[in-house]
Amino acid sequence: MTESVVAGSADIPVALPDRRIVVPALGVTQILAWGSSYYLPAVLAKPIADDTGWPLGWIVGGLSLGLLMAALISPKVGHAIERHGGRPVLAVSALLLAAGSVGLALAPNPVFYLVAWVLMGLGMGAGLYDAAFATLGRIYGQGARSTITTLTLFGGFASTTCWPLSAWLVSELGWRGACLTYAAIHLLVLLPIYLFLLPRQTHRADTATPAAGAASPSAARQATTIRDRLVLFLLGAVIATAAMISATMSVHMLTILQARDMTLATAVAFGAMVGPSQVGARAIEMAIARFHHPIWTMVVSAALVVLGLGVLWAGLPLTALALMAYGGGIGLESIARGTVPLALFGADGYAVLMGKLALPSLLLQAAAPSLGALLIHRFGTDGALFAILAAALLTLVMVSALAALAKRGGAVSRGS
Repeated sequence: MTESVVAGSADIPVALPDRRIVVPALGVTQILAWGSSYYLPAVLAKPIADDTGWPLGWIVGGLSLGLLMAALISPKVGHAIERHGGRPVLAVSALLLAAGSVGLALAPNPVFYLVAWVLMGLGMGAGLYDAAFATLGRIYGQGARSTITTLTLFGGFASTTCWPLSAWLVSELGWRGACLTYAAIHLLVLLPIYLFLLPRQTHRADTATPAAGAASPSAARQATTIRDRLVLFLLGAVIATAAMISATMSVHMLTILQARDMTLATAVAFGAMVGPSQVGARAIEMAIARFHHPIWTMVVSAALVVLGLGVLWAGLPLTALALMAYGGGIGLESIARGTVPLALFGADGYAVLMGKLALPSLLLQAAAPSLGALLIHRFGTDGALFAILAAALLTLVMVSALAALAKRGGAVSRGS
């Protein structure tokens, strides 16, 4: 089935691909792509170290190298999706992730292992959220907001699905067999989904102007006015800083919790609240999104992260509430990073803009684990958590300024 829309100034009805096919298809691929790349070292790092004797720092460092490569190619990925649509780019991502997974499985030494992560990083840059959001924006134009929100619901189950799957594969096939299995999944599941369920997009979805007062579409690429440049700077800074906070906490959360006199089992139990909180917050957002502009989703996201980290740092006996608030905040952040640029700048040039915004975000994510370890080493867990809280407060200040700037132009007075 297809949807009919009016595209461009010619008022010619154009059939858009059915969201009920495209979004679940992309959702399945996002679960498997995230689970077999970004979340892979969480399960495989120790088995790899035990089997090979390679330094754990090298093993975990593979992910940072992958994120660095993803950052470097993200602008080119955005341009490619803008020009050709997401289908060919996502198909290439499946091939790259398959090749990287095979490389990991066959790696005879740490150097070859890191080379394999270069391929994994290229696949991540071409196949994870930013590329998927850009694909939806390219297909549905200004109407992509609801599809982006729904897609993040699927993505929220990546670790929940693939951590147990990876653990089972390691127990049955060993870590090398697990990597080969994921390579097969990329070739036999993800690649066919991209090729047969995503559209061969020759036309561009509607490029109607964004909400009144928002920056012009051309500003998404050129940022010619002072206001456009300030909006882009604040937007990029908010997305990048929020991503850094999330990446740092995902690596060091258990260490921080155990420093508060928790056993490992208790820390894991509390940490497990973050995932469901992400999904719950995204579900609420999906239900109420039509009533507000996406910038308010970003504001609430930042406020919840500050609340959660603040309660945790203060040592209040509200750990569960703190982690639920934090989880809800980072869950909403995943939505806002895709919907706010679309609402502020429109569909024209959206894929290019997403590629540009992904660059600093992925660079900070790549550095976040090492930066967090350095902070803990120098200042202890309390000092490190205070630094993370300070970054969250800065994010809240910046997103509040962004909302005020947009509201002054009338861009956030209604839903988008």
